[in-house]
This record gives sequence, C-alpha cells and structure tokens, in this order.
Amino acid sequence: MSFLIEVNNTMLEAKEGELLLDVLRRNKINIPTLCYMKDSFPNGACRMCVVENLSTGKLITACSYPAEAGMRILSHSPRVVESRKTIVELLLANHPDDCLYCVRNENCELQHLSKELNVKTRRLKGERKHNHIDRSSPSIIRDPDKCILCGRCVTVCEEVMGVSAIDFTHRGSDSTVDTAFGKGLNVSSCVNCGQCIMVCPTGALSEKSHIDGIENALHDVEKTVVIQYAPAISVSLAEEFGLPAGIDLNGKLNAALRKMGFNHVFDTTFSADLTIMEESAELIARIQKGGTLPMFTSCCPAWIKYAEEYAEDFLPGLSSCKSPQQMLGAVIKSYWAEKTGTKTENIYSVSIMPCTAKKFEAQREEMTMNGISDIDAVLTTRELAQLIRMYGIDLANLDEELTDSPLGFRSSAGKLFGGSGGVMEAAIRTAYKTLTGEEMIKFKVNEIRGLKGRKEAKLNINGLEVGVAVVSGLANAKKLLDEIRNGRKDLHFIEVMACPGGCINGGGQPIGAEESDIMARLQMLYDIDDKDSVKVSHQNPEVQKLYDEFLIEPLGHKSHDLLHTNYSFRKIML
Repeated sequence: MSFLIEVNNTMLEAKEGELLLDVLRRNKINIPTLCYMKDSFPNGACRMCVVENLSTGKLITACSYPAEAGMRILSHSPRVVESRKTIVELLLANHPDDCLYCVRNENCELQHLSKELNVKTRRLKGERKHNHIDRSSPSIIRDPDKCILCGRCVTVCEEVMGVSAIDFTHRGSDSTVDTAFGKGLNVSSCVNCGQCIMVCPTGALSEKSHIDGIENALHDVEKTVVIQYAPAISVSLAEEFGLPAGIDLNGKLNAALRKMGFNHVFDTTFSADLTIMEESAELIARIQKGGTLPMFTSCCPAWIKYAEEYAEDFLPGLSSCKSPQQMLGAVIKSYWAEKTGTKTENIYSVSIMPCTAKKFEAQREEMTMNGISDIDAVLTTRELAQLIRMYGIDLANLDEELTDSPLGFRSSAGKLFGGSGGVMEAAIRTAYKTLTGEEMIKFKVNEIRGLKGRKEAKLNINGLEVGVAVVSGLANAKKLLDEIRNGRKDLHFIEVMACPGGCINGGGQPIGAEESDIMARLQMLYDIDDKDSVKVSHQNPEVQKLYDEFLIEPLGHKSHDLLHTNYSFRKIML
C-alpha cells in the first residue's frame, strides 16, 4: 500500500511502514546521518537526520520515524540546518584538533559534515577528554578521543559479526565505547576482522600500519624484499584513485610495486591454487576415510579466531591448510629461497591483503618455521594506496607488467577466492576432477555465487551427494553452527568468510564503498573467470612444477610441514 507525503512542497510517494529516510533518499534528497546503518535497527541517537514535521511543529529523526499519509516535511529548513550544525559543533567541542595527522583526513564523515554545514570556527568549548590509545591489537588501533559515540562499530560487531568485542560503557557524559573491563583489544574477543573500521565515521578505529617497517626494509641493501597480493586487491584498488569500481589493475599493480623497489612481485592467487590442491585432497580423504565432517575452510583468520573462541567443538573440523598468504610465505622462504640461492634470513616478505585480520595471522606462532615468520609485514588495500601516493606513482598511466615466475602464474579458480563462495567453487572443480577423472562440463556453480550471506548446494560427484554451504558474516556462521549442533548432518564442506561478501568487502578495503561497488568487484572476478583459459587450480603449471620439484604430492610429508597447521581453544574475557 502506498500513499503521498509532502516534502519541501513536493508530493512524494511512500510505502506502508517505510522510514522517512528511505523515502527521502530514494527521491535523491540528501539527509546526513552518523549513527544510521542500513539493515540495522535504527535508534535515532545522533539526531543528524532530523527533519521538520510541519504537521506537529517538531523535529523528528528521519532514520527511525515511519512515513505517514498526509505528512508535511521540510528536509533543510533553517531550524533543521541549525539543529544539525549545533550537533556537529557539540561533537567538535570534544574532538582532537589533529585532522592533518589523522588517518581519516579527507575521508572523515565528521569533517565532511563540518564543511557541508559551514562550521568554520569553534563556537562551543568543552573539557577535553584524554583517553589512552589502545595499540595492543596486532591489527587495529583504537583512539577513544576521536569516538563520537555513533555506535556503528558496536552494531556491526554484535549484529553482523556476532562477536560483541566492544560495547557502550558508563553513563551520560562519561559514556564511552570500550572492551570488557576496559582491557586491550588483544585480550578481548575481537577477531581482528576490521569491519568496525569500515563503519567508523572518524579516525577512532584504524588498522595498525606496517608501512614504516616496509620502508626500512626497502632501503636495507642486505634485504631481498618480496611482495604478494591477494586475489581481491587488483579489483579493489581502483576506487582509492577515483577510478570506477571493479576495474582490474593487475598489470599496473605489478609495475607500481617494482617502481617502489620491491625485488620480486608474486600473486597470492598462485597459492590460492596451491591451497585448493591441499584442501580438496584433505576433503576427499576425510570423506573416503571417515574423517571429521563437515570440514570448514581455513583461509579467513578472523573466522579461525572466532572458531577458537566460540566454536571449540568444531575445531577438529577446520581444514589444517594454512591460508594462501601463509602458504606462499612458507614456499618463498623454502622452495624459492633454495631455487634462487637467497638466504632465508635475508628475505623480507610482504603481503597486500584486503583484510586487517591478516596482520594478526602473520604474527601467530603457528605461522613460523624455525623461528622465522612466513610473512614479515602486511599491507591493507588502503595502506597500499598510501604507499603508491608516497612514491608519486601515476598508477593509471603505467604500462602493464607480469608477476615474477615461478610463484606468479594463477588459474581463474584461484582468483575467485576474492569473493564469498570462491574458495568453495575452486575446491569443487578440483575435487570433481580427482574423484571422476574428468573435468566438469560447466565450471560455474551458480548456487554459491553472489553476495548473499548464506548459500547452499547439493552436488552429485560420481554418485556421491556432497552437501556444501557458504556463509559470510560470522553471525550467519553461528546460525549454521547451531543447526549442526542440533543434529544437521547433510553438509560435507563449509566455506566461512568473516566479512560480508568475502574479501572484496574486507576490513582493509576502501572505506565508504556502496553495495554496487562491492558487486562490481565481485563481477570482475567472475568476468576474469569467464575469459581465462586455465579455470582449475590443478592445471596451474607452476603449481604442478612445485609438486614435481619440491612438495611431491598433496598431503605429503613436506606439504604437511610447510603448508599445514593446527588450532586450539582460546579463552576469552567476558
């Protein structure tokens, strides 16, 4: 049922139960918000979205007030604008004056609102708070002085991730967002996913930067500095430079990295193919030999930490495979070092990831060999863009270059790792070949493609019905785990990605992306898969060569030592 409301002297159509904010935005009327999050329960706490209801003479919050037949609304009356301006001034009264040094300078919603509302002087003054900056996490820095109490980080952590590592504490003017007992993020239930950074409007949350360490290594003549980049990076980076979402900058990225001084450039998609070789073999072995099922993917370090904290009963079901980042790191410091005559201790190995949790993963004790870390530093997509700007590189006008070989060739199956369902689809292609001796006729598995938070499929492989599920967003994972706990037994293999939509929407990606941008990134991965000739991991010639010369076979002794690990229960502070 629809009806008409009057907005700024124009009649607009609204639907029964629709919120005013949705009506206004659908009609291209820009209403500022700070606390509002799409698909989450609105609370109207920040009051930035107020509009004037001429029928009652009151200012009402558009994000939480439903449209009503006969309403008469002004979206930008003098009274409304003054109210919004006062809110911004009150926020600024207790906000640090360090925009020039802030990681969110020029990409800060509070800064944008100040400019939009013509706030040019500090009219209101208040007592400044001076809180401790929490640098304890290996992935995330939390600066409470820059927090404006919008609550978006609390919402995403609770509703999307199901972790609730942070929440509102204290009351009134003493209110703050904090961890349990005010302890550091490192001892909280935080899984390092970085989705709180993605929704934070200011610089209260940011990733822990590894740029300084990388800069030092690049200028150290004793170091051989190598770098790898994840499948999602090349289709996400463009937005950081004002280019359309979804453009694949693979060749230009290779050139840019060499211009910065990296000695060798590798593609993590190569080790995504390697992961599939090991993971599909592991799945088949479990099915045929009665191993623990369902088996869960282990590519996402945020999911792994969640399982260690909240799903101890499912730890035996986790694949023992390291993630592609860690596999390539291990291969670089063993096979590649041996092949090129490079001393392992002189290799400084960097990865570019769409994920803040990869910083946590890289420093895990399990990810070392003889005291040497597989990966020495991790850059997010945002940090990569910062580094490119620091070096004055005109990314758009670079000539394209190839990655280094070996460890640079990839299949399009590995490239699919960048989106939710991609690991599963790549694994299915190789498992099918192993079990039947033939390639799939149609490689696409449409049931597990797209951005939906949960997808399932039943596959008949050589008479064996295999049940698979794909979930992204850890709250969705929890629901599926509970179903299995309650007796569900029809699933053999489950892919879990912490971030909604997978790595294309990871916590290290460009901030402020619309859903259409994320879909454009995913679609480019599908386009690459459509066009490439090598669509399965087991046909990657460099992966085949790696096994022939070094690893011998999937799940073999050397593979076990280099490419596999195990995880254990973590007690969290509640």
